[in-house]
Amino acid sequence: MDGARGGALTTAVADALARLFERLLERCPELDAEHDPEWGSPCVLGAASAGGRVRWRPVRRSPPGDLGGLARALDQCLHPDIVAFYASYWSGSVAVRASEGEALLIQIWSEDDFERLQANLIGHALAKSRAGLDLTAFIACTDEGELMLSVDNASGAVVLENPGEAPVRTVADSLAGFIDTLEPVA
Repeated sequence: MDGARGGALTTAVADALARLFERLLERCPELDAEHDPEWGSPCVLGAASAGGRVRWRPVRRSPPGDLGGLARALDQCLHPDIVAFYASYWSGSVAVRASEGEALLIQIWSEDDFERLQANLIGHALAKSRAGLDLTAFIACTDEGELMLSVDNASGAVVLENPGEAPVRTVADSLAGFIDTLEPVA
């Protein structure tokens, strides 16, 4: 079980991520990150430079990641777009510009990062539940203080919200449509 309703990944979100990564690589063909020997990734290309940097590229996960444990911990199925967003690629987080401002789109660097993300999503879900609010899953940090972009688990809409609070507003009706509007910031 991958944790999604119906048990299958949606391709629309994975395809939108592929297009975003294409735009990213067109804008910045040489992606690099600080090297941490204890934080390896399938994204890394070759050895670290003398300056302690590694080159990387987004890599399609095969097989896709499994969020079934997260769904069981939350005792509910996850919207398929949430699963596809986090289970389709290995990638560093991507700075993007949306119509409303800049954000850092959260992506998964490694299996350890995947486990840490799921723990953070559980904490987010518990805060929402304690506040009597519907489940959302964060996908990006914004440049507006504590505000983050999340996906509403019931509808799949992208919403802007503060942690543990009700969404401020709906930003897009679908995650795939939202991703297609993003421009990478090099």
